[in-house]
Amino acid sequence: MSKYLEFNTPASKEAKDLASDYSLKNQGFNYLDRVYWNLPETSLYEEAIFRNEGHISLGGPFVVMTGKHTARAAADKFIVQEESTQNKIWWGVYNRPYSLEKFNALLGRLQAWAQGEEFFVQDCFAGADPEYRLPVRIITEKAWHSLFARNMFITTCDQQELKTFIPHFTVIAVPGFKVDPIVDSTRSETAIIINFSQRMCIIANSLYGGEIKKSVFTVLNFLLTFNDVLPMHCSANVGKDGDVAIFFGLSGTGKTTLSADPKRRLIGDDEHGWSSNGIFNFESGCYAKVIRLSPDHEPEIFACTKKFGTILENVVYDTVSRRIDLNDDIITENTRASYPLEFIPNVVPEKMVNSHPKNIIFLTCDASGVLPPIARLTPEQAQYHFISGYTSKIAGTEIGLGIEPQITFSACFGAPFMVRHPFEYAEMLKQRMLKHNANCWLVNTGWVGGRFGVGKRISIRHTRNLLNAALEGKLCDVQFRKDKLFGFDVPLCCPDVPNDVLEPSNSWGDKNEYWKKYDALAARFIENFKLFSNGCSLEVIKAGPKRLAQL
Repeated sequence: MSKYLEFNTPASKEAKDLASDYSLKNQGFNYLDRVYWNLPETSLYEEAIFRNEGHISLGGPFVVMTGKHTARAAADKFIVQEESTQNKIWWGVYNRPYSLEKFNALLGRLQAWAQGEEFFVQDCFAGADPEYRLPVRIITEKAWHSLFARNMFITTCDQQELKTFIPHFTVIAVPGFKVDPIVDSTRSETAIIINFSQRMCIIANSLYGGEIKKSVFTVLNFLLTFNDVLPMHCSANVGKDGDVAIFFGLSGTGKTTLSADPKRRLIGDDEHGWSSNGIFNFESGCYAKVIRLSPDHEPEIFACTKKFGTILENVVYDTVSRRIDLNDDIITENTRASYPLEFIPNVVPEKMVNSHPKNIIFLTCDASGVLPPIARLTPEQAQYHFISGYTSKIAGTEIGLGIEPQITFSACFGAPFMVRHPFEYAEMLKQRMLKHNANCWLVNTGWVGGRFGVGKRISIRHTRNLLNAALEGKLCDVQFRKDKLFGFDVPLCCPDVPNDVLEPSNSWGDKNEYWKKYDALAARFIENFKLFSNGCSLEVIKAGPKRLAQL
C-alpha cells in the first residue's frame, strides 16, 4: 500500500524486530518497501484492520471476503517439470506440467512487480515431529494471510531461531499479481505453481486462504515419501488408552467434525504423517467448514467461531451488530474458519503421538444413497477402496461445483494433493496396516433413503454412535452380513443405532430401484479401477465389487 502513499502503519516500528538474517533479497526480492517479519496475532489484527482487509465480528473473529475465489482453483495448479520431478510426479489432471523456462520468466516478472510493495513474512514449520519437520517461509501480500499462516503452521517464539531461520520451502501468496494466460501458458489469470528444484510455490491472483495450506500439503506429499513417511489427507485422534484413529476423506465428508470428539484427544483435523515413530500433525491449526454449523452437534468447532484469533472466510455477518450467520450461504457453501488447534478442548499439545493407528476410517459421502453406514474391510478391500477413494464432492469446495454433490473417485481420498502415483501411497499404507494390525472401516456420511434430492443425509448422531462402537471395540463381537455386491462385512446391530439403519435398502420405498442404483455404483467402481489395475495384485483387483449379473 505504501507504493502509493508514505505513512506509518500500526506495526511499523516492530516490523524488523523478528527478522531472519536470511532476508528476502536472498530470494530475489529487491527494492521492497517495508517487510513485516513474524508479527504476532494482535499486531496482524491491527495491520489487517488498518488496511481494510476485513472486519471484527462479535466475540473477536476476523471476517474476510475472498472475492471470486471462494474455493481452491484446482484446475490452475501446476508443477514445474525438471530433472528432479520428471520421473517421480504423477503427471495428469491434478499435476499439470509447467516448464522451468516459463516459471523463471514468471518469477522475474513477479520480482519486478514486487518492487516498492510491502510484504508480510512468517517463518514457521510444517510437521510436528522434529525429525521430519520442514522449515517453511510464507510471504504474503495481505496481513490476514500472514495471520492464516500463523494459525495453520507451527511457529516459534525463540528470537535466535527466527534470526537464523533458513527456509527449505517458500510460499509466495500475491492475490494482487495476475498471470497472463498467453504469456505464461496458464488456464486463467490465476495460478498455483510449485517448483521443487527451487523450493518455491507462487500463488497468484487468489485471496482464498486454503491455497496456502494445500500448497504446503502438496509439497509434503512429495518430499516426505523419500523419508519413508506416509503423508495422509486425514484427521486423527487418540483415546485414553493410547489407541489412535485416523479419518480419511475429502472436504465435506466429516473429517473435522468427527475427529473433534470430546471423549478422545485431537491430534489434528486434516493432514498427518505416519512414520516409524507414530502419527504427527503437519499443522498447528484447523481449517473447518462452518456452513450450518450446529452448536449441538459440533459444539467444539462452533465455539471457535466466537473467538479472537479465528479467521472466518466468506461468513455472512450483520454490519451493525457484527453477529455472524453460519446458515447463510449467499456467498458460498464453502464458508471456512481457520483457528489454532489449541482452541479445541482436549487436544494433544505436542500434535504427535508415539503410537500407531488401531483403526483406520475411510469417510465417503455417498450421494447415491446406497452404501451402508459402516462396513469392515479386509486388508485387500482397504487397498482397493483407498486407491478408489470414492466420495462426492460437496458444493463449494472447488470452483465450478454446483449445489448438487458430484460423484467422484479421488485416489487416496485426496487426489488433488497427491503428487506421486497412488500406488506409492497405497503400498505404504498397506505395509503399515499389516505391521500394526489396524482395523479398517468404510463409513458413509452421505445420503439414505434415496439419492441427493430424494433421500436425506444420514444423522450425524447415528454416524457418531457407529464410530464410537467401532473405536471402542463394541463391533468386534456382533454378527455381520456379507454385502452382496461389494463383499465387505456389514454389522447387523450396533449399540444406540436402530437395526434398520444398518440395511440401507430398508429406507428405500422401491427395492428394485435401490438395487439398480447399487449395481450402477458398482459399475462405476469397476470402470474407475481400470485406471489403476495395471500393477495391482490379483487379490486387490478381486477385492472390488461384482455386478448383479455376475451373482
